[in-house]
Amino acid sequence: MAAEKKHYMTVEGKKKLENELEYLKTEKRKEVVERIKVARSFGDLSENSEYDAAKDEQAFIEARIQQLEKMVRNAEIIQEQDQDPNVVSIGKSVKFIELPDGEEEAYQIVGSAEADPFEGKISNDSPMARSLLGRTIGDEVTVQTPGGEMNVRIVEVL
Repeated sequence: MAAEKKHYMTVEGKKKLENELEYLKTEKRKEVVERIKVARSFGDLSENSEYDAAKDEQAFIEARIQQLEKMVRNAEIIQEQDQDPNVVSIGKSVKFIELPDGEEEAYQIVGSAEADPFEGKISNDSPMARSLLGRTIGDEVTVQTPGGEMNVRIVEVL
């Protein structure tokens, strides 16, 4: 059996996944089972769209539960105290300026389970994060993005 992928995350990120898992197992699962019971009472299942929708939702929830259980089981908590404070690493925020225009951006590098670009959290597997990991303040880095290359200078690591 191949080794399962580690899921890097912060303590808060793991807690968020555990809360979602608990909600799906204790509340959402019961809601869907009740919807299936009600839909069955409508009669002929072959033409019962409510039953089909409830069964589809049940399948989605069960798949999500399995996914979350695997992620929590293989979670590797990011230990910030073990890291050099000047080096970009998972769990840290990095502020950089785009070259040559000087536009400033900041992101926190997190594991894929926690990534949310709209909240400024990017996955350690993203091209941006892979280019920045291991770099230090003052480093100029070329980042491969879907829109082409982008040159940045790291100005702060938090």
